Amino acid sequence: MHATLHLMKSRNFPHIKRFALDTLQVNLGYKCNQTCLHCHVNAGPDRKEVMTPETVDQVIAYLDASGAKTLDLTGGAPELNPEFRRLVAAARERGVKVIDRCNLTILDEPGQEDLARFLADHHVEVVASLPCYSEDNVDKQRGKGVFDKSVRALKTLNALGYGQPGSGLTLNLVYNPQGPSLPPNQERLEADYHRFLFDNFGVVFNQLFTITNMPIQRFGSTLISKGQFEQYMDLLVQSFVPTNLDSVMCRSIVSIDWKGFVYDCDFNQMLGLPLEHGDRLRSHITDLMHADLTGNPIVVRDHCYGCTAGQGSSCGGALKPDGEDAALAAE
Repeated sequence: MHATLHLMKSRNFPHIKRFALDTLQVNLGYKCNQTCLHCHVNAGPDRKEVMTPETVDQVIAYLDASGAKTLDLTGGAPELNPEFRRLVAAARERGVKVIDRCNLTILDEPGQEDLARFLADHHVEVVASLPCYSEDNVDKQRGKGVFDKSVRALKTLNALGYGQPGSGLTLNLVYNPQGPSLPPNQERLEADYHRFLFDNFGVVFNQLFTITNMPIQRFGSTLISKGQFEQYMDLLVQSFVPTNLDSVMCRSIVSIDWKGFVYDCDFNQMLGLPLEHGDRLRSHITDLMHADLTGNPIVVRDHCYGCTAGQGSSCGGALKPDGEDAALAAE
């Protein structure tokens, strides 16, 4: 998929630079208990890439050196890394906010029976993937039985206080489109999620994040196999909203892979496009302990249109909910 993307016609995404660093997004490995169709990481049960204890130590040292305020843990299923809990505890001891990008079904895996309690005890913010509130659509995208397991996990988190007013335990959900289209208006869809999940299951949560599917890895390969890649890229380019450039996540985040190498974002990590700093072609966190990345050029390619189309898209959901009109106009 890497080579295929680079062979497509260039669409000249604008050059942008970094703001001050706020968040470390750390990929603890590509091993996952699921194999989702929209996964830009190409994660799955057979992946062997897992961050070592030594690299986790380096991440903790970089947390101290960089002054980052947030640690965003992802994978695969980040909880499958044996070092997950040690890293969470170390970050929380330092007063750093921790986000766990959780697929929900991990709470149902053997050995993870106390995971929800651990997350609650350490006040970890849970960002949980639930690409639809329809059982058929979720199971089609993520596997048979996933919806039921996800609802059980949400109820478990709710029982611990997650999503409940005044608890201080944040539970956010993530929506991905089923195919080559932009997400609908985030605020309207969130209202639908709240209503449906509460009325049918008594489930509550804080916010819904709508995230555009990136034309890379497993989703990109699917687009190519169906002859939809160029059409989808055209949609992203035609829906480009320049003001979204001010809020894209790569401005204030660095992405660290399972070996400790650094990228401008998680998507660049999956495409093997490392952060460029000084004369280094590839930087490791040990190279950047005392580096100020403010003003550093961000490595951009055409997939970056996925973050700037319509209402915009980031790991925190839509950048501007009122951008739906631009997206609809482009369609």
